[in-house]
Amino acid sequence: MEESSFIDQPRGVRAGEELNEQNLASYLRTHLPNLEAALTVKQFPSGFSNLTYLLKFGDRQLVLRRPPIGAKIKTAHDMGREFRILSHLHPVYPKVPEPLLFCEDETVIGAPFYVMERVRGIILRAQSPEGSELTPQTMRRLSRAFVENLVEIHAIDYRGAGLGDLGSPQGYVHRQIEGWTKRYYNAQTDDVREIDQLADWLRTHLPHDSPGALIHNDYKYDNLVLSSEDIARVIAVLDWEMATIGDPLMDLGTTLGYWVESTDSEEWQRSGFVLTRLPGNLSRKQVVDYYAEKSGREIGDATFYYAYGLLKIAVIVQQIYFRYKQGLTTDSRFAGLGSLVKACGRQAERAVEGGII
Repeated sequence: MEESSFIDQPRGVRAGEELNEQNLASYLRTHLPNLEAALTVKQFPSGFSNLTYLLKFGDRQLVLRRPPIGAKIKTAHDMGREFRILSHLHPVYPKVPEPLLFCEDETVIGAPFYVMERVRGIILRAQSPEGSELTPQTMRRLSRAFVENLVEIHAIDYRGAGLGDLGSPQGYVHRQIEGWTKRYYNAQTDDVREIDQLADWLRTHLPHDSPGALIHNDYKYDNLVLSSEDIARVIAVLDWEMATIGDPLMDLGTTLGYWVESTDSEEWQRSGFVLTRLPGNLSRKQVVDYYAEKSGREIGDATFYYAYGLLKIAVIVQQIYFRYKQGLTTDSRFAGLGSLVKACGRQAERAVEGGII
């Protein structure tokens, strides 16, 4: 399988999101070895959260991450925290990019940032690349490997890795429902009845907390780097900005929220998060069952975790849409996100009314 047809291709930097290349090159050469060649900067166009750039010094390729323009949500865009997570994870879970440098001096590029080695491989986005070989057999193997890797993450000895203070699992479920609900209303731009009802339903159906684990909190196909030799082999997990210590079933719920099926409503299929609707993928129910089998955890009411995942996605989208409406970002991709918030609410309503995932 040709890696080049699947790999994210960096492009020119979007207007308003440029880096001070002279300052950056000088800073990096001072702190990292073997960067004598001229610096060229491009931007990875995918993703709606932290901004990600490709830095090339000749043949050396690095990746830089910085907060989005206009973001005020410090805990969601804390570069130092994300760098620390990668630094502690890499020795015990090598499926993360190797972190190299964190800079909190905002005079360099206007914001804190960190730099890591680039991991080359396949990244599956929302659309199948032309000429792809994503057969039903391939997608079945991949979806099973995807679940197995999530179980592996949840089994990491986070205390042994020095991440025991990353979060508190006690009361995690309650805090998440209250926290995401508050964030939604703080960023609200339109009245969405379905989101109001979803928040109320979640508050009245809280399950008990599961034993704590390291959770990724944004685990989906397009945050994985897959082997170009075997697409069913995960070689790296990206975007650890929301990772914490919490309830692993809530992490599973976030994954379910992104898991669109071919039998879902046409509106929800148009959301097109990731390629889970292709033939051969496990269904959401099969994801839950396989996770339970491989992890040995009791799932309980999977509908609750799925509904939570949909609320969380709706809030993340709403926060981005709010920034767009306030003029804090001019990225044209954000103009239609209000309709996606409503679609999340309607999908949750269908799930709750049917008591299904």
